[in-house]
Amino acid sequence: MKSKFNNYCLLGLILVSSLSFSQEDTSVWRALFAVGLNSPSQDGLIEPFETKSTNFPTINLGIQHMFKQQFGARLDFGYNRFSNTDNTPDFKVNYTRINAQFVYDTSRLMSFLSPELGLILHAGPGYTSIKPLDLFRENKNSYLNVMAGIEFNYSISRTVSLLVDGSYIKGFSSDFDPITDGAGSFNGDMLTITFGASVSLINCRTCN
Repeated sequence: MKSKFNNYCLLGLILVSSLSFSQEDTSVWRALFAVGLNSPSQDGLIEPFETKSTNFPTINLGIQHMFKQQFGARLDFGYNRFSNTDNTPDFKVNYTRINAQFVYDTSRLMSFLSPELGLILHAGPGYTSIKPLDLFRENKNSYLNVMAGIEFNYSISRTVSLLVDGSYIKGFSSDFDPITDGAGSFNGDMLTITFGASVSLINCRTCN
């Protein structure tokens, strides 16, 4: 009898574990899409070039995998465009990046928040590519970066969440040499704010 009871207990634990895992399936793999604004640092430009304080668009695309409920990783791509402010030389720059980031879901620590709300911290290294347009298109530049940000999300279903993200991208680039190579180019940092959604890549028939 004791042996049978132990077997039943073991079977029950397996079933509960399986159920718990299936309930979290929709959070394991997610695709992210967001659009917003960017603000490049002015010290990333040579005089007399100056950029607008806020620029559109910023587009972020990513895939996220959670290894556990709190810990995961994200691979994401970002496209940003910015241009000159008034009364300065005309220029436009395409700023693209790719980053591999560590993800930490703080939801368990934020017990005072409603179950629909979440706060995710993310940070990691990446690579930046700068492509000036128009007259300065030859002055391309590329360098390593590190990115860190905070994402607030709101679950509208088990498979879809709305999000707002604020991130800072630190560039690791040397000064322009010679300085003419920096005309219309950029080697500084960038702040972004985006709004979008994350969608589960796991099909869940029983989820709302």
